[in-house]
Amino acid sequence: MYRNLPRCCARLLAVIPLCVAGAACGADIQVAVAANFAAPMKQIAVAFEKSTRHKLLISNGATGRFYAQIRSGAPFEVLLAADQETPQRLEKDGLAVSGTRFTYATGRLVLWSARDAIVDARGDVLKRGRFGHIAIANPKLAPYGAAAVAALKSLGAYDALAAKFVQGENIAQVHQFVSTGNALLGFVALSQVIGEDGRLKSGSMWIVPESAYPAIRQDAVLLNPGRDSAAARALLAFLKGTAAQRIMRNWGYTAGQPAP
Repeated sequence: MYRNLPRCCARLLAVIPLCVAGAACGADIQVAVAANFAAPMKQIAVAFEKSTRHKLLISNGATGRFYAQIRSGAPFEVLLAADQETPQRLEKDGLAVSGTRFTYATGRLVLWSARDAIVDARGDVLKRGRFGHIAIANPKLAPYGAAAVAALKSLGAYDALAAKFVQGENIAQVHQFVSTGNALLGFVALSQVIGEDGRLKSGSMWIVPESAYPAIRQDAVLLNPGRDSAAARALLAFLKGTAAQRIMRNWGYTAGQPAP
């Protein structure tokens, strides 16, 4: 193919197609994503992969469970937590890259029932207590579970309802308990019960006042396995951009400012 060119030029031209192909091929990124953020992350992944050619290998679950897995050597490169404390702990433990942590979204807590007209506009159903079970996520593992406990205590309803709790490992399991009728009510993330148009998909809900629980600020951080990965760093940058931020707002999150 390059027989009429000097040997040095032929070698250079032979390498160029390989370099171009390498630039076009993306990398796989192992990402741990808090269960509440599964729906928006699915959309963000599509936009990111289309833009960069990298591929996200996403695991959804409880933030506390991810912490334990990362400490045990799980090869996640990026963590999108449901709180700020877990990424901070990982930094202190030397398991995350210092200086990469930032708040990518702030979540909203809702009381939801899969049945219509069960949850009223002021959450008074909690005071009446005329139901068998109410589902919450494990407050030791899931920040939305801790927020639910704080909200119930703030509303003065915790002691009266504690015996009715059905506890899920994470907020996805809580949603399953309520959607299948194992619990009439449950505290879930707003993003789990609305569509990308911002409308309630089914049932009835009450958006818990933000004054009733500590703000659910959700931080992302680069983990040690992703330290040298340009693809992992590109994902963190993408989360700060306008495309990802727009998706988050559509799903009911208060998003941070777009990257300059």
